Amino acid sequence: MPSRIKIRSFFDEATSTVSYVLWENKKHHAVIIDPVLDYDHPSGKFSTTSADLLLAFLDEHQLSLQWILETHAHADHLSSAHYLKLKTGAPLAIGEHIREVQRLFRPVFNLDDVSLDGSEFDRLLKDGERIPLGETFIEVLHTPGHTPACVSYYVDGNLFVGDTLFMPDYGTARADFPGGSAETLYTSIQRLLAFPDETIIHLCHDYKAPGRQEHCWTTTVAEQRAHNIHVHEGITKEHFVTTRNARDAKLPAPQLLLPSIQVNIKAGQLPPAESNGVRYLKIPIRSRADE
Repeated sequence: MPSRIKIRSFFDEATSTVSYVLWENKKHHAVIIDPVLDYDHPSGKFSTTSADLLLAFLDEHQLSLQWILETHAHADHLSSAHYLKLKTGAPLAIGEHIREVQRLFRPVFNLDDVSLDGSEFDRLLKDGERIPLGETFIEVLHTPGHTPACVSYYVDGNLFVGDTLFMPDYGTARADFPGGSAETLYTSIQRLLAFPDETIIHLCHDYKAPGRQEHCWTTTVAEQRAHNIHVHEGITKEHFVTTRNARDAKLPAPQLLLPSIQVNIKAGQLPPAESNGVRYLKIPIRSRADE
């Protein structure tokens, strides 16, 4: 049977992030998953170039945006979800466990303007919930481990898994952020890999594994089961947890971690301008002696 939806991916070279536009064939209803706000950390300048490409695509194909969906509060890029919401009026949704992430990070940045109830988002999604898209539905899967709030989205033979999995030659998400858990990540991955072999997995990032020349961000459940270097068939939870934790201990923090988190737990809203008309992001300063 022909697919009821179409998918267009947009790759952001600066952050190795993939954003998606999904639309239903008959009614041309669309959703956007994981949109990027262009941000240059050394200069502090941002632009909406990537988000405007999404808007132009919607306009070109006469698509009506029904939802903006986040898989989690990203730690490696700023979200343009708030900008897209202002431009289109489409509601913004994320997993309901974003409240845990807000509780973890609000004190880190001393952000009194961040709620602890997720009210910056229009809808908090529960595991198993279904979001209408034209004549079909997107199913929400709670897949924590990378963060407590990670969700994946399933529709018509397609899984959008955020950072939970990467290409088989690159492996799986890190699990060392506050609230992360390698044990939980393994369980979430097994849930995803229980889908039929032919299920298409769409990734949020690709960093090109050593020896691979081209970026790739689409794979299948069968390919992941057979070839994922961290979690292929036969890898026990104990082995995965040990190796994942050892690997995470050697990883540097993402370059945009501090700017991203404080914006993304506020649904992509940038800080308000201060009395001089300038917006400021916060960078917590700590001594290595305090670690």
